[in-house]
Amino acid sequence: MAQSTENSYQKNYEKLQEIAQKLSQSDNIDIDELVPMVDEATRAYTLCQSRIEAVESALNKRLDKVDDDSED
Repeated sequence: MAQSTENSYQKNYEKLQEIAQKLSQSDNIDIDELVPMVDEATRAYTLCQSRIEAVESALNKRLDKVDDDSED
């Protein structure tokens, strides 16, 4: 199942990096941009975390299946 570009791990991870870099390199953050940036970072983080959990689950199922097959 292919991920849409909007929900891809890579795109959302890059967005997190971009926001973090912007925040860390800026001495004066425009307060009107802060809440939208945090909202965008939160969405990106949630999608990345969800993707990581889905991959972990899929890998664990496959590894469990390999273990079960090797015990037979």
